[in-house]
Amino acid sequence: MTKVGIIGGTGYAGGELARILSVHPDVEIAAMTSRQNAGKKVQESHSYLKGYVDLEFISNISEAPDLDLVFVATPHGVAMKEVPALLERGIKAIDLSGDYRLHDVATYQKWYGHEHTDVENLQKAVYGLPEFFRGEIKGADLVANPGCYATSIILACGPILKSGLAGDDVIVDAKSGTSGAGMVPTERTHHSTCGESVIPYSIGKHRHTPEIEMAVDRFAGSHSKVTFVPNLVPIVRGIISSCYFGLEKDVSQEEIDSIYEKQYGNETFVHYVPDPSIRAVVASNHAQVSSRVLGSKAVAFGVVDNLVKGASGQAVQCMNLMLGLDEKAGLDFPGLGV
Repeated sequence: MTKVGIIGGTGYAGGELARILSVHPDVEIAAMTSRQNAGKKVQESHSYLKGYVDLEFISNISEAPDLDLVFVATPHGVAMKEVPALLERGIKAIDLSGDYRLHDVATYQKWYGHEHTDVENLQKAVYGLPEFFRGEIKGADLVANPGCYATSIILACGPILKSGLAGDDVIVDAKSGTSGAGMVPTERTHHSTCGESVIPYSIGKHRHTPEIEMAVDRFAGSHSKVTFVPNLVPIVRGIISSCYFGLEKDVSQEEIDSIYEKQYGNETFVHYVPDPSIRAVVASNHAQVSSRVLGSKAVAFGVVDNLVKGASGQAVQCMNLMLGLDEKAGLDFPGLGV
C-alpha cells in the first residue's frame, strides 16, 4: 500500500484530498499536517471524514516516516520551503500552489511578489495537466498542479490552439464559485457582498494569468495575448470559462468538432459535449468542454469543479500516473448532476 502525506490538511484542498484518498484502493493517508491543529483529530476539522480518516494532525511532515508521496496544499510561498527536503528523502511531491508552475523566476517574482528560493527544482517541475502532459508526469518526481481557472481554460483552448486555426488573441470570461477564494473569508467574498451578484475581480492581476499564457504559448508555438477576466458568482463549487478566438480561415463546426473529439475522444475525465454544465461535473474529477463557430470567430467553453479537477482530484490523477497506478483509481465517479 502506497503511503502519502498531506501538508496543509485543514484547507479546502487538503480536506478534498483526504476525502478522495480515504477511499482510494491503493493508497493509505499516513499523515496530515496542521501547525494550528497539531494533536487534534482530522475529523474535528473535517466532520465529513469521520469514519474515513482516523488520524491526528501533526505539525511537520518530517515526523512521518516512510512516505512515498506528499501533496503540498498550502498558500504560495510555503511549498518551496517544503519540497527540497521531501525530494532529498526520495519522496515524490505534488504542489497544489503556484510555487512550481512558472519556470521563469522573474515572472514568478512579478506575479507573486517575492523571490523564489528553490530555483533548481523549479526548473525540473512538470506541469500536471494529464490530458496534455501525461508522458512527462509519469516520469516526474515533482509535479506542479495547475490552477483551477487555468485547467478550465487550457482544456478549452488547447485543441484549437494546437490546430493552428486560432489567432494569437484569446479573450477569456471566467466565472467561479466562492470556494476558489479559500477558507478565510474576506470583505469581497463575504456572502452579503457576493450573494445574488456577479463580481469581476483581479482584472489584469490574477496569478493564473501567466500560467495560462505559458500553456497557450506552448500550444500555439508563439506568444499569444490572453485577456483574462475572472468573476465570482454565488455558488460554492464550479468554474465555467468562455474563451473567444478569431479564426485564421473559414472553418465549419464539423471541423472544429473533429479537432476536439480527436483530443478528448479517448479521455476518461474530459468530455466534449454540446451543452456544458457546472452541475454535471460538481464533486467529480470530470470536465466538460464545448465549442461553437461564430462566423469568423469561435468560442470554447471549459467547465470543472474547482476543488476536484481544478485542484485535488487532478492532483490525485497525477499521483496515479507518477506511481504507476491506474489513472482512474479513486476518481472513477460521476458528477452530481443536480
